[in-house]
Amino acid sequence: MKRLLTTILILFCLASLTACGNNQSNNNTSSSETSVNADAQQSTTEAVSSADSDDKALTNDKTLISELPENTEGSGKNTIVIYFSATGTTKGVAERIADVTNADLFEIVPAEPYTSADLDWNDKNSRTTIEMNDQNARPEIADDTVSFDGYSTIYIGYPIWWGDAPRIMSTFVEAHDFDGLTVIPFCTSGGSGIGRSGSNLASLAGSGNWLDGDRLDAGISEEELGTWINGLN
Repeated sequence: MKRLLTTILILFCLASLTACGNNQSNNNTSSSETSVNADAQQSTTEAVSSADSDDKALTNDKTLISELPENTEGSGKNTIVIYFSATGTTKGVAERIADVTNADLFEIVPAEPYTSADLDWNDKNSRTTIEMNDQNARPEIADDTVSFDGYSTIYIGYPIWWGDAPRIMSTFVEAHDFDGLTVIPFCTSGGSGIGRSGSNLASLAGSGNWLDGDRLDAGISEEELGTWINGLN
């Protein structure tokens, strides 16, 4: 009887140990599966996040590209009108020439602007009187960054001061190479003609094919400008 009870007790213990082992195995399997699922979910999240980041970077790149100027190689025009204007008269004529010839426009701006007192030709001590009495005077230009690359024709305009081009024009032409270019001087004045101002500038430039040029009225029309331009030789 004792042997029978002992045998039953042993079998019961073995059954209990087996059940515990199975439960432990199931728990380990469940834990492993949970860990794998968590890792997979994290990888998926990271992949989606990376894709989103790539899309945003691509979008940003497209935005930057779209903001770039379409043409960074200049205007493509072969004519430019360059002028100096102290009171605005020469500027108005220069702008009309640019319209008629479909040309670019560049203003020669003095580093030290001229005041009304500077322009008083009746004052022997005014700035312009002193400059025009000195052939070696070379007023400084504020920003002379113009390039002649791509141009074949240059109109160059200025007011007449004391029968000649302002000395700032001497500063400009001496600083540039006009080789291979056709240069057409024009001037504005209260009544004086262009005189030798154009040929004087040509001598200072030392290069380029300088035409005679002419004095143009402040109120000249575009039609009149067209006639003048067509008659140039």
